[in-house]
Amino acid sequence: MLMEADLPDDVEALRALVLEQARELDTLKVFQADVERLKAIIEALQRHRFGRRSEQFDPDQFELALEEVETALAEAEHARDKASRTPAERPRKSNRGSLPAHLERIEQVVDVEDKACPCCGGALHQIGEDVAERLDVVPTTFRVLVTRRPRYGCRSCESAIVQAPAPARIVEGGIPTEALIAQVLVAKYADHLPLYRQAQIYARQGIQLDRSTLADWVGRAAWYLRPLRDHILERLRRSERLFADETTAPVLDPGRGRTKTGQLWAYARDDRPWGGDDPPMVAYVYAADRKGERAEAHLGDFAGILQVDGYGGYAALARRRQQISLAFCWAHVRRKFYELADNSPVATEVLRRVALLYAIEDEARGLSAEQRRAVRHDRSRIIVDDLRQYLEARIRQVSAKSKLGEAIRYALTRWDGLSRFLEDGRIDLDSNTVERSIRPLALNRKNALFAGSDEGGDNWAVIATLIENCKLSGINPHIWLTDTLNSLANGHPANGVAELMPWTTVG
Repeated sequence: MLMEADLPDDVEALRALVLEQARELDTLKVFQADVERLKAIIEALQRHRFGRRSEQFDPDQFELALEEVETALAEAEHARDKASRTPAERPRKSNRGSLPAHLERIEQVVDVEDKACPCCGGALHQIGEDVAERLDVVPTTFRVLVTRRPRYGCRSCESAIVQAPAPARIVEGGIPTEALIAQVLVAKYADHLPLYRQAQIYARQGIQLDRSTLADWVGRAAWYLRPLRDHILERLRRSERLFADETTAPVLDPGRGRTKTGQLWAYARDDRPWGGDDPPMVAYVYAADRKGERAEAHLGDFAGILQVDGYGGYAALARRRQQISLAFCWAHVRRKFYELADNSPVATEVLRRVALLYAIEDEARGLSAEQRRAVRHDRSRIIVDDLRQYLEARIRQVSAKSKLGEAIRYALTRWDGLSRFLEDGRIDLDSNTVERSIRPLALNRKNALFAGSDEGGDNWAVIATLIENCKLSGINPHIWLTDTLNSLANGHPANGVAELMPWTTVG
């Protein structure tokens, strides 16, 4: 801001200054308009994400759109601040807390050149310092590990040659360390980078690796890791309650010159909402189709509660296996009515009542199973019973072929399974636990388009299982995979795979 002392005495100079200030003001107004417009776009996107039609918005496309608009907003704000003599005060965008302590610190001292006092010329002494930390990065750096194994001979006995055995490797005679193989696995199955894109990234650093070479490493690693996935699946079969879901896995079908639709089945357990002691875990299994017999084969002798969506294959499974009882998902019921809420007062009323159930569940989260059952008995049961009566009354008033009729019938035909949570505090209101575990597979499918074969689909399931369990346990999948591959290469016993599980390294 100009002070009175800064104003020129000359009239022409003063006129020029006023014109310059006016131009700057016009420029600021343009930048400010851009800022406001971009903020309005972000608000609109946020409303679309959390509004009534949020479930029809692809979450990945939403994130891509939002990050592009936020980038443009940052540029517009920076341009506005640079054009202004007094930059606008706005919150600084930064992560909360300090940078992680385990990161290497590179000290950089920015000091004055002259240590003499500018007033009297005396020697300066340090009275403090300002310290700022910034996050830096060194791009992926390759290095070559050179292993030397000296050979020794005996001067007295020339036939004796002594040499340490070569270290065991996942890829015998190959060039990758287990850490590099782990990097390829994490990039493909956690960060959703297909192998050909990884090869392009490596080529920028002068490392020429064919996609087929990377695929060979992945296949060998999958062979070693398969018993760990099978162990997790066996642990899940011994659980008292499981979530189950499935998603499509397009697979190349060379005989027909196109893809066929396989299935990736997910089985999950998470007892944290009611304070259970068992670690959360998930296992994926590939199958060539969606037949109900697949789930039966995967679950083996499982006996307990299976929480699922409305897929009829699970109902058929429960009829064949009396030791399995189904708990259905209220989120799927809610979704049916969500699509109709704009034009149907009945759908809006159903959503209001379901929202009451979710509000109660939010309050009960973290309580013991028995406490959750008591809360539901006292507060949720009357809502569920009244909702059933409401739906039974409305089903007689709407066409059976209408969307509303289908939504009501979907709920009423599954009412026993939807009500089961009232009697058992271990049951959740929905199957969102397993749906969250399915989401990474769907994102990988978008990036990879399809698996090359049924065998490739199962390798996908094996490695994705282990990476997702690392995430559930809160550990770095690259570190865990590196250590585990080293152990397996060095002959870790097959009957000891329980010692390698991700959750055993927590704490």
